[in-house]
Amino acid sequence: MGFYADQVVPRIVNVVCGTKEAAHLRRRVCEGLEGDVLEIGFGSGLNVPFYPRAVTRVAAVDPSDVGWKLAAERVAATPVRVERGGLDGQVLPFPDHSFVAALSTWTLCTVPDVEAALHEVRRVLKPGGTLHFVEHGLAPEEDEGVRRWQRRLDPLEQRLFAGCHLTRPVTELLTGAGFVITDLDVFYEKGAPKPMGADSLGVAVSPA
Repeated sequence: MGFYADQVVPRIVNVVCGTKEAAHLRRRVCEGLEGDVLEIGFGSGLNVPFYPRAVTRVAAVDPSDVGWKLAAERVAATPVRVERGGLDGQVLPFPDHSFVAALSTWTLCTVPDVEAALHEVRRVLKPGGTLHFVEHGLAPEEDEGVRRWQRRLDPLEQRLFAGCHLTRPVTELLTGAGFVITDLDVFYEKGAPKPMGADSLGVAVSPA
């Protein structure tokens, strides 16, 4: 990672993804989490204040040392045990069936090999385990005008936000990795330009 991606982007994301609207969505997506949880794309710990009391431990996966430092106060303030659990969601350092749930918030857009990461999440989830997600990606099929703008802006988005994509089809990626989506809300995030704010929020199950 270069200086911009390593030192600057985590600080930008900490601010841009720390809005009131994002906090509302983080609270929603964390509902129902319990037990040992894997969080990929932990970043600066913006989800930490919304972990339910039923969560006993979180293994936080993220490559950014800067993000981990920015998360320090949030981690110190929560009763949940949060441990840094690896740097790369594409190669998780955990045995099979280690977690009852996983959490991903605005992460799948940036992982270089998103298919590999999702297969790794399935591997470490217990059979019947759940992946709670909120992700931005390709706009609904009926909004072709928004999709065109996403395709135009995607190269710039990748440069500005260290590989973030606007055009990944979130639900197709999840089902392609073998997840079964049991709860899904597709919407445009309030206050965000539509090309950047086409969100999917829900729960996907890793079947036995």
